[in-house]
This record gives sequence, structure tokens and C-alpha cells, in this order.
Amino acid sequence: MFSFIKKKLGWGQSAPEAPVEQPAAAPATPAAPEAAPRPPAPAPAPVAAPPTSPIVQAPVVTAPAAPAAVPKPAAVPAPVAQAPAAPTAVSVAQAPAPRAPEPERRSWLDKLRQGLKKTGSGIAQVFTGTRIDDALYEELESALLMADAGVAATEHLLDDLKRRVKEAKATEPTQVKALLIDAITELLAPLEKSLEVGHTTPTVIMVAGVNGAGKTTTIGKLTRHLADARQRVLLAAADTFRAAAREQLGVWADRNQVDIVSQEGGDPAAVTFDAVQAGKARGCDVVIADTAGRLATQLHLMEELRKIKRVIGKAMESAPHEVLLVVDGNTGQNALAQVKAFDEALGLTGLIVTKLDGTAKGGVLAAIALWSRQRQAPVPVYFIGVGEKLEDLQTFSAREFSHALLS
Repeated sequence: MFSFIKKKLGWGQSAPEAPVEQPAAAPATPAAPEAAPRPPAPAPAPVAAPPTSPIVQAPVVTAPAAPAAVPKPAAVPAPVAQAPAAPTAVSVAQAPAPRAPEPERRSWLDKLRQGLKKTGSGIAQVFTGTRIDDALYEELESALLMADAGVAATEHLLDDLKRRVKEAKATEPTQVKALLIDAITELLAPLEKSLEVGHTTPTVIMVAGVNGAGKTTTIGKLTRHLADARQRVLLAAADTFRAAAREQLGVWADRNQVDIVSQEGGDPAAVTFDAVQAGKARGCDVVIADTAGRLATQLHLMEELRKIKRVIGKAMESAPHEVLLVVDGNTGQNALAQVKAFDEALGLTGLIVTKLDGTAKGGVLAAIALWSRQRQAPVPVYFIGVGEKLEDLQTFSAREFSHALLS
């Protein structure tokens, strides 16, 4: 779920087998007298080569090493140079370890499919016919627009789909559905990225969002995932406007057994400044700042967000390292407007899409992906939420989302 910066471990050298090859050369001389009694006449003994054949069979015990060691003693260090290859194989074998929680992921995908079922059934009906014609593309256009994909993203997907159908020489509507999954996956692929922590200590994450997007709850889940990954987390309760926001974040801090910095009625910028300073002093790995929910049209509140970001930069150079926006998946095309407004004000580095288990249509991610292409750097979707439970917040996969959208 996360990418961490890890220290490289050194591997020891072990070459205890070098002295074993020296005794192998000594037995070669005594083996000759044992075979000497075999010839009856003294004259043919020095001329005939039969005594040499037993000598070849004598070193069979050390056959792999003797031929290399006798001609060139310098070849002994060669195995020492190859010794570190064994630890490399071990590290490669340990790489697939993160695949362990597959049942949990499978359960999460089922919830995602259930949440996007209405959209998926609407698009799937388009491919129940028997012909690929203009009527099919017109129905698909309507279905994508109803899924909140937006006009621009819909036109992009249809043009890409027609090209794929022509190249694949598809003749069945079911083939068109599979090609549409590929087209959506390719469009969403730039949004697929892992949240990286550890480049700096602490890694400062600023979280923003509109009212009711599930921002504080998402911070609590994110904190739990980081704590499970043995990261020391410090929370900053900078949401000083909403009633009980500080108490709600405090509950998550107690549940996850992490520290929290809060001030009753304090200035949000001052709270974040104190939190970053405390994180540096306490040796924390991650500092997460919760900010008050606000609408993008509230210009004075958006200016306050800019102030918080500036103050965080004064508390620590190059901070905040991540500026995340929590987006409610039920808001449709309004989600794209939020992303644009918050990006203009703060310069977003990532998104977290929540509440995709309800009436969300999901197509807005295609619109966000198309807008992200026009940006200098794409804004990745780090996580997707499909419920209130901790395991309901999972990393985003373009292929999995495309299949769930059209299932």
C-alpha cells in the first residue's frame, strides 16, 4: 500500500572451502604406487599408460573442484566473488510477500462492484445486441454520460474504442466491451501510484476537502495503515471550525495509539506549525494535518488553506511533502470542479476518493484522468474508500476499477 525508503543490508562473505582443495592434490601421488604392482614385467611399466587411468579415477571425490584448482591456484577466489549471489535470490523470493492479504482485497473489490453496480448494469446493456453499428456507439455515449464521465472524457473514450475495434477487427459486441475495459484502463493508468513516505523525516501530509467528504475518517484509516507499517505518526487537529472535529480526530488518535497536537479555538496555521515542530523533535516518521472542510467557492477559506501551507513550509523546508484532497465519489462532475479549484489553490499531489459504496457512478474518474493529462504532472489517486471499516480503504488499481465499472 505504501512505498518506504529502506536501508540496504550487507551480506557477509563465507569461503571456508578453499583449504579443502589442497589435500586433493596430495593423494594423487600415493595413488601411483598402489597401481604399480599390476604390470608383471619391469620394462612395460614406465612405458604403458594404464597406471594413469586409476589416477584419473582417484580424484573423483573432488571432481568438481580438482580440475580447476590444480592448473590455476588463482581460481580459488572465484567462488568467493559468486557468494553474494545467494542473498540476492533470497531478496527476490521475498518480494511477493505483499500479496498475502488477497482475501481482504477480494472482499473490497466485491464492495466496489456492488457500489458501481448501477453504472455497470447501465453500460453492460449496450453490449447485449448482435451488431456493432452506430446505434451501439450512441447508446454507449449516453451510458457514459449518465455515469458522470463528462463530455470530453466520453468523446475521448469513444474515439479510442473505435480505433481499437478497427485494429482488432472485432465483430461481436462482447468484444467491444472487453476493448472498452482496456481503453478505460489505459486512461486511468497514470492515476495509479503508491503513496511514498520516508524521503524526509518527518513526511508532512496536508489533507483538505469539502464538508462531508469523509476527510477526518479517512485520516484515521490512513493513520492506522501507517501505524501497522511501523511508522510513527503525529496528527495535527487544524480543523478548528467544525464542532467536535478535534474530538473526532482525538478518538482516532487514541484508537491508533498515536500522538495528536490540538488547540481549542486556536489558529489552524499555528496548530500545524506546532505539530511539524513536535514531529521533528519527537522523531516521528509522518505528520498528518487535518484542515477544516470548505467549499471551493469560499474564497476567504481557500486563502486560509494557502496560509496553512505557507506556515508548514516555514516550520520545515520543502514541506508539505504531500497535499491530498479527499473527494466524495457521489458528487459526480462536481468532484472534477473541486479538484481543479483545490489544485489551483494548493497544488495537489494526490487524491483519495471516498463513498464509492453508495450511489456513486464512478465515471468522474475518467474526467479527472483526462484533465490530469493536460497538467504538467498527473494527480494520482492513492486510495479508494467503499465503506466505514478500516479495510474499506484500499489502494487504487486502474484495471480493477475498470472491471468493476463495467461488471
